[in-house]
Amino acid sequence: MSGSLRVVPVTWHEARVFVCAEHRHHRPPSGYRLLVGIADGAQLRGVAICGRPVARALDDGLTLEVSRCCTDGVSNGCSMLYGAVRRAARALGYRRVVTYTRQDEAGVSLRAAGFRCAAALPARSWDMPGRRRQDGTEVVPRLRWEWP
Repeated sequence: MSGSLRVVPVTWHEARVFVCAEHRHHRPPSGYRLLVGIADGAQLRGVAICGRPVARALDDGLTLEVSRCCTDGVSNGCSMLYGAVRRAARALGYRRVVTYTRQDEAGVSLRAAGFRCAAALPARSWDMPGRRRQDGTEVVPRLRWEWP
């Protein structure tokens, strides 16, 4: 029941294990700046992992990127995590928080937490001729969400 959910601190190890077990299409990121969890009693029900923006143009030192928001399906869990990230980011002096969704995802949790859709981005692979990489997930169009 989401009425008893509360924001909790979470360790890097706990967040990574949770994402490996629960995320639909991503592995945990390689690093972080801010971790937030939600729990129901002693049971961890969701985590948000935030770090520096991947896009160099957004990496101004005052912008934080939510690279993973993951729950076990608990009602309102993602909204609670995004709201907690927003409050923590503001308290730490960040001026903007960004995150990305696939274009086929509605973004209801983000809207509920005060984010707005800032850009529609075409599908783009991480693999470039001068920098060979394997894509870890499907290459699909995305939406960039921002707060404020």
